Amino acid sequence: MEVRDDNLEVQDDNGVVGMTAPSELLIKDYPMKNLQVFDPALCCSSGVCGTEVDQKLVTFSADVDWAKQNGARIERFNLAQQPMAFAGNAVVKGLLERSGEGALPVILLDGELALAGRYPSRDELARWAGIEPALAPAAAGNCCSGGRCCG
Repeated sequence: MEVRDDNLEVQDDNGVVGMTAPSELLIKDYPMKNLQVFDPALCCSSGVCGTEVDQKLVTFSADVDWAKQNGARIERFNLAQQPMAFAGNAVVKGLLERSGEGALPVILLDGELALAGRYPSRDELARWAGIEPALAPAAAGNCCSGGRCCG
């Protein structure tokens, strides 16, 4: 593919000329990473249900939603609802055989182990997915952060 000018006129290998959007060029030339999350047995797909909700799951679910809204490809598998996904993945199966369910959650990046035993932070998700992390909001009543003041 050849880009001819800033108007995003492109010519493919067969000489066909057309217009394309910048996002289409990025998708074709720089494929997004695939993240897979293998959760321990949860009551529902996100684990954010029931009367006693773990705050780590609430935070992680919000981070996953944020990452997906910013273009990340993330799949989640729940041991209670999708045990065959765990059994059918050699990396996850091997880790579970060696370490047991305490190794969960397991996060794979393009099929390779990225993290086990805890949920990733928003910054880790962003880095792995190739998206810009969101800036943390300033504390209420305080405009200064990182040693700099809003002046």
